[in-house]
Amino acid sequence: MTTESMEVSAHAKVNLTLEVLGKRSDGFHNLASVMQTLELHDSIRLEAAADVSLSCDVARLSGEDNLALRAARALKEAGAVNAGARILLTKRIPIAGGLGGGSSDAAAVLIGLNRLWRLEWPVTRLSELANRLGSDVPFFLYGGTAIVQGRGDEVVQIPPAKVGWFVILAPDIELTSKTGKMFSLITPDQYTRGVLSHKLAGRIRGGGDAPSQFFFNAFDAVADRAMPELRTYRDGFRSVGAREVTLCGAGPGMFALAPSREIGLAWQLLLQRKGWRAYLTSAWWPSAKGITG
Repeated sequence: MTTESMEVSAHAKVNLTLEVLGKRSDGFHNLASVMQTLELHDSIRLEAAADVSLSCDVARLSGEDNLALRAARALKEAGAVNAGARILLTKRIPIAGGLGGGSSDAAAVLIGLNRLWRLEWPVTRLSELANRLGSDVPFFLYGGTAIVQGRGDEVVQIPPAKVGWFVILAPDIELTSKTGKMFSLITPDQYTRGVLSHKLAGRIRGGGDAPSQFFFNAFDAVADRAMPELRTYRDGFRSVGAREVTLCGAGPGMFALAPSREIGLAWQLLLQRKGWRAYLTSAWWPSAKGITG
């Protein structure tokens, strides 16, 4: 083994659109979503070791259930790897905010260990493993701008969307079994056919333009029922000047496009003065080497 350690980045994502198409026979839901990775990212150091282990600067994430640790062990087993790895995870993405931090960590570990262990698996093979770990994990193997369908396993990259600065607001709201509860509130009359996602994807393919009035998240219609406190944060976000405020995934995180970095910074500072966690970040696209850029 020529490489003894490496640094990888695990980028956050937003759903520019998120449509629920219907419930599947396996209990999951079919989705259509245009996703975009962000510069906001977790940092992961991978070190060669005799066994697989993980430590995180957020102590409660250092347990056996951490998705990045599960990803490493799954790859080790599937690849019949004799070596191990020590995973050192530094969190920056808000936890359980709908930004995909755990799934991104898992994907980054798969890509990094694929190199560290010199497996040389193509991304299509890694995707098969990623799909068993979680619905968002396959997307993070690609990153950038993509239309994602099925339960998250059908990922098609599209040209970069012309989106600049994002302001992310991470409310201090915890909802146990959040994703399941949010899906349970979506009724069949709220199912769509994916038209909004394909319309935005077509617009991006035609020139990259992605105006915020084309954004959509099916959970926006039911989020206040699951998390009544969310309305205060949304109203506060709009009060600083943001017009189109959209949930990040199943929430409670939310985002708005800023017209410029300067305006985005002003929004961020005004939100932070309220005592809220707010982040200014930009869209991110992978290099030829993938998510570890």
